[in-house]
Amino acid sequence: MHVLFEDYHCLAVNKPAGLLTQAPPGVPSLEALVRTYIKEKYHKPGNVYLGIPHRLDRPVGGVIAFARNTKAAQRLAAQFQKHQVEKVYWALVQGEPVPESGIMEDWLRKLPEQSRTEVAADGEVGAKKAVLEYRCLQQVDGGTLLEICPRTGRSHQIRIQLASRGYPVWGDKLYGSSIPFGPPAELPRDQIIALHARGLTFMHPTKREPVTAMAPLPEYWPVNPT
Repeated sequence: MHVLFEDYHCLAVNKPAGLLTQAPPGVPSLEALVRTYIKEKYHKPGNVYLGIPHRLDRPVGGVIAFARNTKAAQRLAAQFQKHQVEKVYWALVQGEPVPESGIMEDWLRKLPEQSRTEVAADGEVGAKKAVLEYRCLQQVDGGTLLEICPRTGRSHQIRIQLASRGYPVWGDKLYGSSIPFGPPAELPRDQIIALHARGLTFMHPTKREPVTAMAPLPEYWPVNPT
């Protein structure tokens, strides 16, 4: 487990793609790894408190922040709820988005029974507005590396907003990708996609100063952005 930032109040780690953020006892998850890490490092005799103010989809890797006490958990959760946290993602997508930078706005509706999201119309039941900014970083064989800053936090937002415009994320078969990505997976649920939470900037819950955690790309990504 790669720790990116750590102090008494919070920590940020680089989640491996394919690992659940949270899971029931006995199922591998990032939460379980972090609890074990804290327990062993600080010789905690009892249960380890861990607040989880946000999550990443299973096939997505990158920065996740955790809170180590209730005060930090409340303050971090409030920042995420109010969209005060700066998130930066990198994605390998099919095609070449035009223009090379811009804003995508959609109304999205989550389909819980299908574990997916679809584009909806303004006013439809369950539809919520989704906004992201993007810019092209690098052309690659088969597509483009994008930098994305979501301004809202809808389920599968980046994946569906890009796919609905003809730029699905590599490996994301759920939203129409035809390009495989990452190490081979025995089960469909273990298949990862080329979406990486590159950076996270939040206000420290007690020091009231910004904290930025940056997660390096895994070695299997076929790009070397500057």
